[in-house]
Order: sequence, then structure tokens, then C-alpha cells
Amino acid sequence: MATQVVMAQLSPTMEEGKLIEWKVEEGDSISQGDIIAEIETDKANMDVEALGSGVLRKILVQAGETVPVGHLIGIIADPEEDIDALLEEAAERTVVPAPTAPEAGASVGREAERAPDVEGAAAAGGPPEEEERPPAPPRGPGRAPTAEPGEGRKRASPVARKMAAERGIDLQSLAGSGPGGRIVKADVEAAAAVPVAPPGRWLESALRDERVEASQMRKAIARRLTQSLGPVPHFYLTTEVDMGRALDMREELNAAADGPRIGVNDVLLKAAAEALVRHPEVNASWDGDAIQLHGRVDLGIAVAVEGGLITPVLRDADRKRLRRIAEESADLIARARERKLLPEEYQGATFSLSNLGMFGIDEFTAVINPPEAAILAVGMTREKPVVEEGQIRIGRMMRVTMSCDHRVVDGATGARFLATFRQMLENPLAMVF
Repeated sequence: MATQVVMAQLSPTMEEGKLIEWKVEEGDSISQGDIIAEIETDKANMDVEALGSGVLRKILVQAGETVPVGHLIGIIADPEEDIDALLEEAAERTVVPAPTAPEAGASVGREAERAPDVEGAAAAGGPPEEEERPPAPPRGPGRAPTAEPGEGRKRASPVARKMAAERGIDLQSLAGSGPGGRIVKADVEAAAAVPVAPPGRWLESALRDERVEASQMRKAIARRLTQSLGPVPHFYLTTEVDMGRALDMREELNAAADGPRIGVNDVLLKAAAEALVRHPEVNASWDGDAIQLHGRVDLGIAVAVEGGLITPVLRDADRKRLRRIAEESADLIARARERKLLPEEYQGATFSLSNLGMFGIDEFTAVINPPEAAILAVGMTREKPVVEEGQIRIGRMMRVTMSCDHRVVDGATGARFLATFRQMLENPLAMVF
């Protein structure tokens, strides 16, 4: 019996998916459980497993195409089986019913093995190891005209993709010499060999007019922000924290014990968790015509990844010691960068924290992630003169701004929370014992 391979709904917010790559070709023999394709959802890249055995008789959606959830993308059947009826049905209707169980045809068996082509930088986990360079202009050996919209993502070997990312070369600008036009290592090496302009001459600009298709993650972010900044009545509270004692404590803890190193962001997460326990009215959300208080502190950690932003959730943060927070947050951030988080690991936060201090940002305001009632935006720590009891000293000061949903949090409520947050950081032993 033929098996229909469809675009499955892999997260509650997923409305469509982009087929990144077919791992097999028409005519290939398929066994149940084989990885046959990779798709891009609004949060992660996922592998598609075959839920039936046979031959891949027909590919209906090509790499680079985006289709709605439930759309038929391929057919697996016995070599002699008549699939004309399925093809006619696919031609008559654009969408088939979305699968609700594995028997529907295809599902995701596990997260994609490989990381994204260019690793992103975590907003809470430090700057990127290397800045992403602009794509090289399409000139020279191995180069082809820039792909027109709709041509989709070029086929390339994993080695070629990695080399292109490291050298800042746009794969869309290359002509592949491998089977079926696949881009291979030699094509990237040829493109990288194009000489740069000699000294004294202007370099040709990499700027160009181009309409860039939004990723599934970027589309999801656009939908969420539209639901937030307009409908949610934001107001903002800013305070300044002396981080001297907290930073000294962090250094002493890291020097005194082996194990996962405690980062500045881990200290901030611990302080936020402790403050939320003391101010449960901030650990809440708006629910139609009622305020929903949450019985656990689940902190969202804003992490920048290639093409967007994701917020892995540190569960029960108020019940964890500082070093456990460091261990778990490091794991979540690393897997968020690789887009390997499970849906339950990035959904359901009760409060979020976004840190851009490592990028040299002094102060900013963050947009609330519904249905949360608040988000904390953290800037960098700077040395500056501080007046204390009539004396001037050098303080290590950090500015934080809390965005609040005025339907849930009033000004005085938010101010009390920030005062406790500041107190925890300026007297950090209260967080450890």
C-alpha cells in the first residue's frame, strides 16, 4: 500500500514548512525509519522519517519550496503499484488532511543531525566566534549568476556548505560540477581562489538589491511580535545595578571548584528567579479577563540564532542552585544554536531575560513574549564613578529595563520586583545560601 509523505505539523505554531533537502532520489529503495528529507520549521531543522517501505516513486515538492502543513510532498510505494489515483488527487487538491498520528505517512523521528550552516550567537550566551561575512559577489571561476527568486536552495555536499560558510561564499552564486549540478568541495575552492583587488584599488562592493525569503523562524517571530507590541500595553522601568560583588562572587566560585563555569547570565537568571518567588504577581500572564499566576518559575533565555531568535526555557529555576543553572543553561543555549531543541524546551516560559551586554549595548527595551507579563533587558557592565555616602568610588554598573504588560503588572509592582532583583545582585550571598 502506498505511503503518503506529507508536511507534518511539528510545533503548535507551525503553519508551513520549507523542504530543505531530499536525502534520497526518485527510484531509491526506502525502508521504514529511513531519513528521507530535512525540513525547516518555525523553530528548528528536523529530519523526516519514512513510515513505510518501498520505492520513492514521486517527489512532489522540490528542495527550497515552502508548503502548508498537510501538503503532500512525496509518495512511497511498491515498484509496480499504481499511484495514478494519488497523483490525480494531489493535482486536484493542494492540501491533504494534516497527520495526527504516525500512520499518516511521515513524521519527524529526531532532530536534524547537522547544525545550521552558519552558527548564530546566543544573546545570553556570548558573542559569535566569528562574524558572518557578506556573500562574495558572483564573479570569477566557478561562479554562476545569482539565483532568481523561487529557484530554491542549491544542492551542496556538507563539506562544501561548511567551507562556503567559513569563507563567506554564497552557495547560490556557485555553479555545481557534481552529479545533478550538486556543489562540491572543488567548486568552493575555485570560488575562493578568485583574487581580491590589489592594493590601491577600490574593492568591488558586495552590496546588491535582493529580496530575501524569510525563514520559517523569521515568519513566526513576525507573527508573535504583531501579537505582542500592538495588543499588549507595554510600559518600561529602568534601574541601575552595582555588579561589583556579584562579579567577585562569580570569580571566586569558578576558582574554587571544577565543573561548569558560572557565567554572568547565570547569576542574572538566579537573581530573577529569586525575585519572582518574592513577587509572584510578576510571574503571571493575562488570560482573557483574568490574571493567571504560575506556580513554578520557568525562565525563558533569549538566544540569537541564524535567522532569528529562540527562547529555551530553564524549568523550575527558583529551585536550582547557581551551578546547576549554569550547567543547564549552557546545554540549552548550545542546542538552541544548533536548532536541536524539542518543542517542550522552548515553550511555556513564565518570564524571560534578554542580555545584549556582551555586544556592547548599554541599555535597550525588549518586546514581551505573550502570554508572559514581563521581560527583562540587560545591558553591559561598565566602570563609572559612583557617589556613596559623600565619597566617589569606581562602581561596576549595569542598566536593566523591564518591559511590563500593564494589564497584569502595575508600576509599583514592577518597581518592587526590580528593587529585589537589584538587592539580590548587590548582596549576592543571599542567592547562594
